[in-house]
Amino acid sequence: MLFAPSDEPLAITLLVFPDSSLMTLASTLDPMRAANRVAGRDLYRWETVSLDGEPPVTTCGLPIPVAGRFEPARRRDLLVVLAAFNVFAHATRGVLAATRMGARHAAMTAGIEAGAWVLGLAGLLDGRAATTHWEDLEDFAARFPLADARPDRFVIDGPVITAGGASPALDLMLALIRARQGFSTALDVASLYVYDETQAASAAQPLVSLGRLRDREPRVAAAIRAMENHLDQPLPITAIARHAGVSSRRLETLFRTAVGASPGAYYLALRLKAARRLVLDTRLPMAEIAERAGFSSIAALSRAFRREYGLPPSAARRASQSPSA
Repeated sequence: MLFAPSDEPLAITLLVFPDSSLMTLASTLDPMRAANRVAGRDLYRWETVSLDGEPPVTTCGLPIPVAGRFEPARRRDLLVVLAAFNVFAHATRGVLAATRMGARHAAMTAGIEAGAWVLGLAGLLDGRAATTHWEDLEDFAARFPLADARPDRFVIDGPVITAGGASPALDLMLALIRARQGFSTALDVASLYVYDETQAASAAQPLVSLGRLRDREPRVAAAIRAMENHLDQPLPITAIARHAGVSSRRLETLFRTAVGASPGAYYLALRLKAARRLVLDTRLPMAEIAERAGFSSIAALSRAFRREYGLPPSAARRASQSPSA
């Protein structure tokens, strides 16, 4: 178990897939550099590698310099698999075999963001608790029924770790530093990023990051949480107001002051954002997308989608698949 007090340097391999998130990579890698800086010596030694030895291009278009091709048979303390988009295209049979071998030669293996999907496809999550980015959690649970899918920020189950995305990855790395080098070092590292580490590993990943709104107007925050928990079967605004502990009229005033929109308009926009993500990032049929986003039919979804985004969902999907998109 790597999460125990130790001053021995930890050897870590970061396997970066193409279409990974630069933010998630930074949240995973840079805390190790910061811990070394705070301690004045090497507590963490890492190498960044790719599937083919070439610089993987991140979602923002920046290529990541790597030390070379992933060597799965090498011994290491921790293998970290980072991925985000197009996992099924990148996780070929050979890649999954290499991932399984790499896990056998590592004390622990982590899947960050869609890296959890890679671990699942490699059969490393069967019988284990795991998480992934909140956007994909429902599909993740359906795809890997032998895993215990959880909405947590990160999950450690035996030798396997999974984390939901950039901020959960930073929480995970701070937890590792805290376990190995103590609270003082972890706090010093968090302070370098002006980061208040307030979320526990088991805290749920929110659909909407409320930030200061939670403290400034907790009633609006409670209403938004009720909305995100009922996207597929939208609640009437009167029920949302009851969740917030106010009248419908008062909720209207609070929403317009806090977010500049009525509760109904905000709720619809929230559902349309969920629908748009499913349209652009999945191949789900439009009928299923309409159901998940709380629309009574494909036609109802299409009308609302066109009003919001200027084109129907089918056209938006085609445009996202074009070479120039």
